Amino acid sequence: MARRPGPRSPTRSWTPPGRATSTCTRGSPAAAGSPDPPEALLLGLELAVALGAALLICGVVERELRLPPPVTLLACGVVLGFIPALRGVTLPPEAVLLLFLPALLYWESLTTSLREIRSNLRVIVLTSTVLVVATAAAVAVAAQWFGMPTGPAWVLGAALAPTDATAVAVLARGLPRRTMTILRAESLVNDGTALVIYGIAVGVVVHQEHLSPVHVSWLFMLAYVGGALAGLLVAWIAMRVRNWLDDPLLETSVSVLTPFTAFLLAELIEASGVLAVVVCGLVLSQYGPRRVGAETRQLTNAFWRVTTFILNGALFVLIGLQVQASIRDLTHATVGRGLAAVGLISAAVIGMRVLWSYTTPYIIRAIDRRPQQRLRRVGARQRLVSAGSGFRGAVSLAAALAVPELLDSGEPFPDRDLIVFVTTGVIVVTLVLQGFALPLLIRLARLPEDTALQEERRLAETVATEEALAVIPEVAASLGTSQPVLERTLTEYETHLKVLCTICEPEDDPVRDAEDDYAALRLALLARKRATIVRLRDERRIDDTVLRMIQQRLDIEEVRLARREVID
Repeated sequence: MARRPGPRSPTRSWTPPGRATSTCTRGSPAAAGSPDPPEALLLGLELAVALGAALLICGVVERELRLPPPVTLLACGVVLGFIPALRGVTLPPEAVLLLFLPALLYWESLTTSLREIRSNLRVIVLTSTVLVVATAAAVAVAAQWFGMPTGPAWVLGAALAPTDATAVAVLARGLPRRTMTILRAESLVNDGTALVIYGIAVGVVVHQEHLSPVHVSWLFMLAYVGGALAGLLVAWIAMRVRNWLDDPLLETSVSVLTPFTAFLLAELIEASGVLAVVVCGLVLSQYGPRRVGAETRQLTNAFWRVTTFILNGALFVLIGLQVQASIRDLTHATVGRGLAAVGLISAAVIGMRVLWSYTTPYIIRAIDRRPQQRLRRVGARQRLVSAGSGFRGAVSLAAALAVPELLDSGEPFPDRDLIVFVTTGVIVVTLVLQGFALPLLIRLARLPEDTALQEERRLAETVATEEALAVIPEVAASLGTSQPVLERTLTEYETHLKVLCTICEPEDDPVRDAEDDYAALRLALLARKRATIVRLRDERRIDDTVLRMIQQRLDIEEVRLARREVID
């Protein structure tokens, strides 16, 4: 007897028989089975080189033409689809949900403001639950209007309901902190809600299940509570292990394992792996600064920044590749129907978000009239930005690709190819249309300049420097520091404090000018020292190992001097 699919990870039981489960699988109909190992390895190498070249080329194009990054990456993926060797490459849902998603969600949750999440918790909860259900229902109604059966229509609705955390992080960068936090937190959590709906819809279609409201409520409860508990447990274990290791390389290895462990633990108890990773990341973001050393933090941050950059870019390129594949899966008779469905369902997805943005705030205002609530209200123009930031991405496509090909009865899954095609089309429409429209919406919204972050940063550095300066004599006495060293340290801290206090002064302030001259001189001397140690290496007077040791210290000092400004 087939196991009923769980509601969270659609790939655990629903991988279609015979479907490719690797991006290194050729989709040629002439292939009778799996490709030979050398051929598969060669295709994997071709794909890796193609993805790397696409990221570099798109990066240059984005910088020169100021285009939205996902748009250029999608276009590059479509172009790569014309290469015969890559025409059969598919985006396996397992790779997105079990490899890409935990890593990307973990980094996003680590770098999200928990304080802002608490302040806007009601809005985030509503948009990541009620709005997801409403969007899924709107898409289902639109799909049924095109003749799609109710069950598959809800599968499509669940796949397109969540916004994409990757796209939001890239396209909505630079928005005011509150707006950005709400959008990021919503996209981090709503995947869990959508995958629960998705699991229920697939179970109903494939297994002809009839779930009671109590059972559905239990699935949602298990997804959220179980996922949160799994995330808390893994975060606690990760911190204990990292404290015990006290080694930068080993601690970074623990950081890499953490999101996948949280996701796996949640999936084992059939809870939400998405929520487990998010909760784990948020908890570690609060306790990490107290427990993690500077060297470990630098190494870990550098690893995750590079890794998430590559994963983000690769996902959008692979989505572009999938555009062609989804078109090839349709017959000529259904392409027109599919394009019409893409247009209508894209309008439903975007329209539901616009409707939400201009109805629920007024309902909340009518119910909650507390003074603090009034202070947090935003105008109708400002809500344009949130309404235009409903990007869909890789999670939606992974859910569509994970739809099984056959029902328990042996019949084909109704309109499966159409679901994949429409999902791919809506992703492209939201990324391209809203990606280009968002800058215009920001200008129309006339968002006030958000200087709170810069002010808080200056406050933190000023207070920290003042308190450190106050205890220098006491600390120096306890360490037995000599008087010359004490005086030098006092001078450095007093100078730094003067610079912090002149941040808002005119650019020609003498204190700031002197600090800039000092930094320029130090940078020039560092360049001379670096050239000297390279010459000593070339003359074989020092070893390459010595060169790397000294160069690492010079690099750290150069980065520090190059970023002396308090406010970016």
